[in-house]
Amino acid sequence: MSAEDKIPIVMAGLRGEETVADLCRREGIQKAAYYNWLKSFLAAGKRRLAGDHLREANTDEVKALREKNDSLKKLLAELMLENSRIKKSHLE
Repeated sequence: MSAEDKIPIVMAGLRGEETVADLCRREGIQKAAYYNWLKSFLAAGKRRLAGDHLREANTDEVKALREKNDSLKKLLAELMLENSRIKKSHLE
């Protein structure tokens, strides 16, 4: 069942117009499934209200960022090595 299918069921349970047992029987789901969906629904709402709404990066973005990060680390290491060589040459 998709999230779009679960949301109205969870909302109906939250409204309390019928018992959860009756709702689950009508929808043909187990009460445990309903309560798991409710828990997930409330946790997502809590995260959203807390400001944790940044989108997840897709795998292409992550791969590109990791490659850029590796490149910058290598460049930094080279610059630090060159800086060290220059310092040593001035001390001699």
